Amino acid sequence: MANVGTVYLVGAGPGDAGLLTLRGAELLARADVVVYDALVNTELLRLAPAQAERLYAGKRAAAHALPQEELNARLVKYARDGKTVIRLKGGDPYVFGRGGEEAEELASAGVPFEVVPGVSSSVAVPNYAGIPVTHRAHCSSYQVLTGHEDPTKPGTSVDWRQVARDPGTKVVLMGVERIGIIARELVAGGLADTTPVAMIRWGTTGEQQTLVGTLADIADRVIAAGFSAPAVIVIGSVVTLRDRLNWFEKRPMFGQRVVVTRTRQQASQLSGRLTDLGADVWEIPTIRTAPPVNHGPLVEAITGIGEYDWLVFTSPNGVTEFFGYFFKAFPDLRSIGNVRIAAIGPATAEKLKELHLAVDVTPDEYVTAKVAKAIHAYENLENLRVLLLRAEVANPELPGELETLGAIVDDVACYQTTPETEDLSGAAARLVAEGADWITFTSASTVENFHARFDLPALLTRFPRLRTASIGPVTTKALQALGLKPSLEAADHTIPGLVKAIRNAPARAKSASGSN
Repeated sequence: MANVGTVYLVGAGPGDAGLLTLRGAELLARADVVVYDALVNTELLRLAPAQAERLYAGKRAAAHALPQEELNARLVKYARDGKTVIRLKGGDPYVFGRGGEEAEELASAGVPFEVVPGVSSSVAVPNYAGIPVTHRAHCSSYQVLTGHEDPTKPGTSVDWRQVARDPGTKVVLMGVERIGIIARELVAGGLADTTPVAMIRWGTTGEQQTLVGTLADIADRVIAAGFSAPAVIVIGSVVTLRDRLNWFEKRPMFGQRVVVTRTRQQASQLSGRLTDLGADVWEIPTIRTAPPVNHGPLVEAITGIGEYDWLVFTSPNGVTEFFGYFFKAFPDLRSIGNVRIAAIGPATAEKLKELHLAVDVTPDEYVTAKVAKAIHAYENLENLRVLLLRAEVANPELPGELETLGAIVDDVACYQTTPETEDLSGAAARLVAEGADWITFTSASTVENFHARFDLPALLTRFPRLRTASIGPVTTKALQALGLKPSLEAADHTIPGLVKAIRNAPARAKSASGSN
């Protein structure tokens, strides 16, 4: 069979995108097709190339987007078409995920395949709820069982009364609907009705909810709380350790959903800090960078780079884009000459330091209006030539202030920002349907492009709990232009400053109009 592709059965882990294996991330990066299940964190779809086909395969109880037989046939066809196929499955492919069945179909069809293990929800979800499945003071073994077997089977293969007699922790996957029956059978098998039980819904994600009871009352608690699948059930004395070991749900921003609107390339810094604090982060980039419409001024500036006294950068994007062009003209960084460099803030300065360039001036207050004064404090600007490198559409104040101080300014665009409209992870659709707690804005362009896509005032009206966070005065002005006042503006106009402001803001109570 010529040019046959390969199907990779990849375990996506239990929900936290950070639990994907390195091998899984590597394979996603070169996928032609990604076939994913309902329990897969859709943020992982961003790791696949933009042009890769993404196919939702469902797999939630009876609501299957694709019947298993059709799914198997598609996997075979994609491979025979020469494609690299990533079959992304929640948890581990071989732990109650029908991965074995899919592998058998591929083997029968003569299609090459590889199975990439994933972190199983049977151990990860209890961990995130503060429950170790084994503990020397409690038990030295654990069982993993399914509460949802093949409906075509004439009976159950799980003898719950025998399970009750076996020592160790019981971990039940897909058993929410049958928890009453399971509890009764375990008690009938000799397990004390006072045995602790924990049920963890949407484990390892920002939506995680934990319900604790005993075999005697857990079914009633499920009904009273309206607790529903998907959930992992843990039965045993290790549940009592939760109060002391519950690290995940005690993080300061747990339960708060935060939207990050930065470009895909820049989002990770803000997203990572918020995630570390326990926030449920949705990346919905509103802008992307692109080459300037007219390259002429930039090419001319780079050609005559030795004529300038100062280079002024107002964003990390400006640094990245400028030097991308610079190194096409000059292979040696020393060609930049004896120029002084100013950066608007620490993030921009850090980007320059990655190139081993010293930054001569960074203003104490990280706004463009303060840059001119900081440079002037460093040296008299009279008749000095300044190359201002920034976005195509930018605030006119800075070049005006530099010229007022006597500088000869070339305001050159090294990139433009354009609207980002793709929704590879589905986060944009979920925002419109469910709302969030915070939307973060790190530039005026993120505000303008977000509003163009979502109608920000209307979104805030629809979800009264939703708040806006501005990184600084220029961004705040963009919100004010829409008739809005930001819920907060960071005192320190940096990513760490923005995160600190959000963390310290009082949480709002959940409401019916917001997220769960």
